[in-house]
Amino acid sequence: MQNRVFVMNKHGKALMPCKPRKARILLRDSKAKVLKKEPFTIQLLYGSTGYKQDISIGIDSGQRHIGLAVTSQDKVLFQGEVELRQDVKNLIDTRRIYRRSRRNRKTRYRKARFLNRIAKKKDNWLSPSVASKVNHNINWIKRLLSVLPKADLHIEVGKFDMQKMKNPAINGEGYQQGDLYGYQTVKQFVLARDNYTCQVCKKKGGKLKIHHIIYRSLGGTNTVNNLITVCSNCHTTKNHQTGILAKWCKDKKKVNKSYKGATFMNILRRRLYAAFPQAKFQYGAWTTLQRADLDLTKSHYNDAVAISSIRKIKAKPTSIMMFKQFRKKKRSLHEATARKGRKIPNVTSKRNAKNTRCAKGFWLNDYVKIKDSNKKGYISGFSQSSCYIKDIFGNYLTTSDRYKQVALSKLDRLSHYNNWSKQEINENMYQMN
Repeated sequence: MQNRVFVMNKHGKALMPCKPRKARILLRDSKAKVLKKEPFTIQLLYGSTGYKQDISIGIDSGQRHIGLAVTSQDKVLFQGEVELRQDVKNLIDTRRIYRRSRRNRKTRYRKARFLNRIAKKKDNWLSPSVASKVNHNINWIKRLLSVLPKADLHIEVGKFDMQKMKNPAINGEGYQQGDLYGYQTVKQFVLARDNYTCQVCKKKGGKLKIHHIIYRSLGGTNTVNNLITVCSNCHTTKNHQTGILAKWCKDKKKVNKSYKGATFMNILRRRLYAAFPQAKFQYGAWTTLQRADLDLTKSHYNDAVAISSIRKIKAKPTSIMMFKQFRKKKRSLHEATARKGRKIPNVTSKRNAKNTRCAKGFWLNDYVKIKDSNKKGYISGFSQSSCYIKDIFGNYLTTSDRYKQVALSKLDRLSHYNNWSKQEINENMYQMN
């Protein structure tokens, strides 16, 4: 089963998604036209009855990835994942260096300005790196709502509750979930903090357990600083007593890591509350239980399926729609450091000369296929009559073991994209990456 295609009627109102085969037939017979590419949506050119069913949207919000899912009547109609940009802060820092260096070189008097201070900006101001991620979370939810008829919206706003970390005894109307919710909240906090990686053998995935660094029998507590993530291979009776686990806990008595991700989710949660007051919100502690009941593996798109409140799955796509934003321009006026392949910085080249957007009919971010092979990817840069090609995961696709470049004459263009890369991949390929 493949992901469904979103459909709009000729008046611009959303209809039920259809199968890809039906969409191809409608486009072939000129009964529909392509309306959007992210997500792929067609618009009918003739009248339709507009029969609709109950639909639910599941959103696994986050600072690195967004899980998307659309379910209806025990069926998963669409599942996907959006990878957000993580380079905004570094790019802004680089721009700041260029600006200050330029001002130091040109020492003319600059009149003081007081209206561009952060403290004078509006109350809803966010730093550009945070604002970028928050806006993408909100915009992708709006994209799904715009192509679906009156869907119920379910959003996960964090893996754990920060308020629970401050007061483990909190209860009442805020939770009404009992002791199990508290246990799952702390557990999800530790798993997210350790990036779902065993802290002893550094292996990711598999069966993970929560281990006390200082045993409770020796006065240890259930606080997050006394808990670590370990895999089932390391979490054995022998390792508890004299093995590698006991040695690791002896060397490291507590775990202190940045809670930057949790802070971002607190910011995002408030923005989502304001943007979608009609949505149903939940924490990752309950998502874990729902995903276990559905017998789904851990992933962002499977989390979104569980969040959508589906109780039983009769049909589910075997592929995932992956979205990733592509940056097409290098905006710096000059280079502060030499690029790879150059001994000195290229300070004489103009901005446009360093931004080759097209060559011989191919454009940046075009979806291409290497002839006489099954390799498909996106053009990430040009080098005279050749180019660099990457897949949706950022891996280079080449024709030889020696060079990363691929000649443009060996390519066939499959589709033209602008700033978003989109690719439908198999679940096995997703797990490998």
